Order: sequence, then structure tokens, then C-alpha cells
Amino acid sequence: RKPVVLTGLDLGTCTTKWTTDYLSQAEGSKEVKIHVSAVPQMDFLSKNFVYRTLPFDVFVQRAAEVKHKEYFLTEDEKYYLRSVGEDVRKDIADIRKQFPTLAEDVHIPEYFEKEQFFSSVFRISSAGLQLWTHYDVMDNFLIQVTGKKRVVLYSPRDAPYLYLSGTKSEVLDVDNPDLEKYPLFVKAKRYQCVLEAGDVLFIPALWFHNVISEEFGVALNVFWKHLPAESYDKTDTYGNKDPMAASRAIQILDRALKTLEELPEEYRDFYARRMVLRIQEKAYRNDYG
Repeated sequence: RKPVVLTGLDLGTCTTKWTTDYLSQAEGSKEVKIHVSAVPQMDFLSKNFVYRTLPFDVFVQRAAEVKHKEYFLTEDEKYYLRSVGEDVRKDIADIRKQFPTLAEDVHIPEYFEKEQFFSSVFRISSAGLQLWTHYDVMDNFLIQVTGKKRVVLYSPRDAPYLYLSGTKSEVLDVDNPDLEKYPLFVKAKRYQCVLEAGDVLFIPALWFHNVISEEFGVALNVFWKHLPAESYDKTDTYGNKDPMAASRAIQILDRALKTLEELPEEYRDFYARRMVLRIQEKAYRNDYG
């Protein structure tokens, strides 16, 4: 249950064929919805980016540029494509369906059973783009086809220090965090790797990761269900909703905390601390210290 970088795997012809010209020609002018950001650090919580639509071939050429003659926000804006299904409410991302020509060039490492497959998310990022720190609820491979990425990871056990809002951390700049605002962040143990073209990073479920594209690059995320299928929310097309049992437990906790509001402050504090102790006793793993 720890991240690992796999090298030397047979990923197919994609590692040599996927130049900007080949990508543009292979999928042509089909329209894609993209993120456009005026700043390198994208923040999903504050939504400091806009969604725009471009023909795929135009998008690829723009994403590969540093300065743009044509742009939406600024001449040095960053672009990011995260592929989605035809109907985002019903369909998962699957490179075989959304980008069938490119899918023929890819060989996905077979480390899981075919029926466990959940999604294959095609990604293209401008150089310098940084994605917010978050966790996913399924195991996945980050396959770096072209370009270079730096990935910073944090263990699930360090969740108390990451200032979470849902599945995402409020700490955007993991290299120079605002420690006045996020003082506990220094307690989170940082793991880091650099993915070169052809490398594959295994990211176990619940491990937090922050990704910086050091170069223009193309990647493929492959997610699979490592828990029994009934553990997952059937309406989840992105693969980022907490398992059903966890969602129910959080709802129960919210109701319990709401009930405590009926008591005076000193009682609320006392019984909340008792609840925390109960959770630690019943649910924390002993080997976490």
C-alpha cells in the first residue's frame, strides 16, 4: 500500500509516436473542454481557472507553446485537459471511447483483473502547470507518456495536517506553504518523485498527491476498483466519491455533532473529546503510532 515508480514497462508505441504533430493529426478537430488558468497553480476550491472549448488539434498546439498569440486570459496562460465521458453524469472517461485512435498506441500494464477496470483518463498539461493536492478513492497508475512531471505525495495518515476540504487540501503551494495559515502542514511527511517519459507511478487509494508538469506532457491515469464493486457509489463517474460506508459514517458523524450543539459549550467540548477518543480506540491502526 505504498507508491512506487515502475520503469522499463512496455507501454506500446505511444512513447515514441505521441509528438504534438501526431497527436493533432490523430484526433483532428474534435472539440474538447479544457481548463485555462492565468496562474500556474490551479486551485479547485477557489476555482481560479475557467473552462473553455477548443478543437483538439488547436488545443495541443497551444498547450505546447510557452507564449500564445491567441489566448483567452493572458499570453502565458496554462492549459489542462482531463478527459471525461460523453455524458459526465453517466459515462466514465475511457481513452478507447473518447480517443480511439490514440488508444491503439497504448499498452496498459496488466496489474489488475479486467473486470476491476474503472476508467482511463487522458491528460495533457502545459509546462509549469501545478494541480491541487488531493486523494482518489481507487488505486491508479499515472502513466507518463511524454514530458516530465514532479509528483509530491503524502500518506493517508497525514490527513490531519493537510487542511482538507472534501478530497482536496487547501495548501496549494507545497514548496512554500503559508505556515501562519497552515502551521500543522510541517508535520506532514513529504515523498517526491520525478516521472520521465515512459515511467509509471502507482498511487494507492487515499494517498495525497500534488502534480507539477515540468514540461509539456501527455499522461494517462488508469483507475481500478480494488475494493468489492458494491463499495463504490454507482453514480460516481469521476472516481472521487468516498466509498459508500465512509459516506454514511460521515453523515452519522455530522448528525452527532449537530446533536451536541444542544449542550452548553463546556459539555460540547467534553463529549466531543470523548467521541474522538472512541474513534481512536475503535478505528485507528495501531501501527500508525
